[in-house]
Amino acid sequence: MKLFGRKQKNADDGIICKMVTDTGNGFYLWNGKMYQSDIVRACIKPKTKAVGKLIAKHVRETVTDEGRKIDINPVPYIRFLLEEPNEYMSGQMMLEKVANQLSLNNNAFILILRDSFGHPVGLYPIPCMSVEAKYDASGILRLKFYLVNGKIFTFPYSEIIHIRDDYFDNDIFGENPAEALTQIMNVVGVIDQGIVNAIKNGGVIRWLLKFTTSMRPEDLRDRAKEFADNYLSLSSSSLGVAASDSKGEAIQVKPNDYVPNAAQADRQMQRVYNFFNTNASIVNSTYTENQWISYYEAVIEPLAEQLSNEFTRKLFTRKERGFGNRIIFESSNLTYASMETKLNLVQYVDRGIMTPNEVRYYLNLAPIDGGDKALLRKDTGTLSGGGEDK
Repeated sequence: MKLFGRKQKNADDGIICKMVTDTGNGFYLWNGKMYQSDIVRACIKPKTKAVGKLIAKHVRETVTDEGRKIDINPVPYIRFLLEEPNEYMSGQMMLEKVANQLSLNNNAFILILRDSFGHPVGLYPIPCMSVEAKYDASGILRLKFYLVNGKIFTFPYSEIIHIRDDYFDNDIFGENPAEALTQIMNVVGVIDQGIVNAIKNGGVIRWLLKFTTSMRPEDLRDRAKEFADNYLSLSSSSLGVAASDSKGEAIQVKPNDYVPNAAQADRQMQRVYNFFNTNASIVNSTYTENQWISYYEAVIEPLAEQLSNEFTRKLFTRKERGFGNRIIFESSNLTYASMETKLNLVQYVDRGIMTPNEVRYYLNLAPIDGGDKALLRKDTGTLSGGGEDK
């Protein structure tokens, strides 16, 4: 079988990892489609958007007699690969897709396509229903993917960028979040259903008119309309008093109008927030600077580090890594800092800590020519110099 023009090999059976998009396992009240839940989608969207803003760079760090030398994006084909990983999406869109898959499954997979020289030329996220880890006769680990469209493909693990979370019991895959999240989402579903039923009960029959004599259907409808107009209408002049003769009796029907209180709903929502390591301020975009910094350091920064390690491991050989080649995913919580904090960065420019263009980046300003050079005030010097350098 071929995918993107590459022939795939079969292998022996092994470990299976089922994704939450599997519709036959009965894990979820919503048929296993967690992304269709508005609560789940709201919880993971801030993470997805923040990961999409990460800037992928190829860094080559070498040590010379003059000191350490750092080149950014020294090879064009790697830069193009990171900016446009495939013909269907940009680098930002690919990262968002990977972040969504990781949040829902604790596993995300990216296929690496290479040219005849072994250079990576394409990166494709794999939307699969389940994955099976297998070793072939040569002892090479392969992943067998069962796609949503029913097709099956097998790739060497060396050609897969594998991002995972909750990495605990399995040697290869992150733990599936289905069992941990099912109970919480079932409770939330029951609360939502209770609210819906209460709203529906608001429109049910409240009164039953019981007559002792038989009447034609049209007469029953007329008497019911007359009762509603006289005693249930807001414009009625009955002053809340109703009267009936011996031919009929009005019986009030009391529906079950239970509505879960706000405290119950809030407690269950907090459990969902805790599961996704977020809170209402992050979800609603009402966070303060410190709240976002805490969220960034707890959720985004570890994922950026894992992306850097896995892209470096799979895109470069050991020899290339030995020459200082690596991939970094760069971002900063300062991007979301307040304007006061950003303006305070100006004092680091004349001390050589930050370049003018780095500060302009955080201020959402375009770079200027010559702004990548570090500046240093002339009235400072080394500690041994005792002041201005002569």
